[in-house]
Amino acid sequence: MSDIDDIRQQKRERLRRQAESGESDEASAEPPSEPIDVTSTDQFREVTGEFDVVLVDFYADWCGPCKQMEPMVERVARETDAAVAKVNIDDNRGLAQQYQVRGVPTVMVFTGGEPAEQAVGLQTADQLATLVGQHS
Repeated sequence: MSDIDDIRQQKRERLRRQAESGESDEASAEPPSEPIDVTSTDQFREVTGEFDVVLVDFYADWCGPCKQMEPMVERVARETDAAVAKVNIDDNRGLAQQYQVRGVPTVMVFTGGEPAEQAVGLQTADQLATLVGQHS
């Protein structure tokens, strides 16, 4: 079983338990099932602070590997408990500099609003899910 399958199964079990017990997970907002396009530093701070775990994809429109990775990033947004944010480094140079993004694609995992892990280069959906799973 792949890492993403494991995470999907854990999510299903948690949701089933919550439904049976009538409890809700109000500690943080429910992450969206689609990536959030970040357009400002303020929005970036809001997104990384609002959710427990956030996978941030720093990308560029001209980057071939970024385009290849886009469906995998979307899959992680749909199938994990993490929120996913996309930051275009050409439109948000200040954020790219602040987080020392030297190449694209670069993904970072944020927990509690703080960076926890980073990976540079093309990642598979399973690799992204593993990054997220280590911080969930």
